[in-house]
Amino acid sequence: MVFFVQTETYRRIMFKKIRITILLLILFFVAFGTWLTQARSTDWNDSLWVKIYPINADGSDESRDYIQTLAKDDFSAIESFVAREIQKYGRTLSRPVRMELGREIREQPPLIGEDPSTLDIMLWSLKMRWWAGRTAGPQDSPDPDVRIFVRYHAPDGQIVLENSVGLQKGMVGIVNAYAGRREASVNNVIIAHEFLHTLGATDKYEPGTGQPDFPLGFAEPERKPLYPQKIAEIMGGRIALSEFDAVVPQNLNFVIIGAKTAREIRLTSD
Repeated sequence: MVFFVQTETYRRIMFKKIRITILLLILFFVAFGTWLTQARSTDWNDSLWVKIYPINADGSDESRDYIQTLAKDDFSAIESFVAREIQKYGRTLSRPVRMELGREIREQPPLIGEDPSTLDIMLWSLKMRWWAGRTAGPQDSPDPDVRIFVRYHAPDGQIVLENSVGLQKGMVGIVNAYAGRREASVNNVIIAHEFLHTLGATDKYEPGTGQPDFPLGFAEPERKPLYPQKIAEIMGGRIALSEFDAVVPQNLNFVIIGAKTAREIRLTSD
């Protein structure tokens, strides 16, 4: 009887160890796969496939009608922007980004909530990555390198858009945008910003005010006089007009990738 109990206890201990080992192996392979994907995404040897998925965020007819008019060429300015900027850092890839347009997604992404804790953010990130694969996966073959979900709202002047977000883990972004041709160029600036987040670029502006950080968030930190700046650093997000005033650039012709951002996305190691 004692021998039987000891044997059963031994089996339970071994079974537990085997389960833990399998779980650790799964986590290792997931982490390694994530690292490998992120490393490949910033070696700048091959084109990155970035796919846009429109979402009618407010359920309005205006957003619905605008989504129906979207075409892949509406996002070609992002391709041109990245190609132009990487050449400044000695990269010769002629088309580093290939934009594609997916079909409309009918489901809203997970909400992160107000004033989230670190744990809330971690859980939301996992939910977001799972949601992205589940909702977009059926229309993707093969999977794109980066998925950007653009939530369109009718530009009625009353809605203040939620913050957009880009996740390096999972290489997925959520962009809140206004539906309309007049807003399309500004939308592309925001999409480009979140896309670079998925490659590892960090924000370079004050979270509370949106004012670009000096000097990293400035396109021309050595300009004299410093203000007004004429162009924006992409991760600074805005053109600094004064110490307390900044505006979102109207299109990507007024945006650059600064030196710090270039290092973060491995355009340069200097």
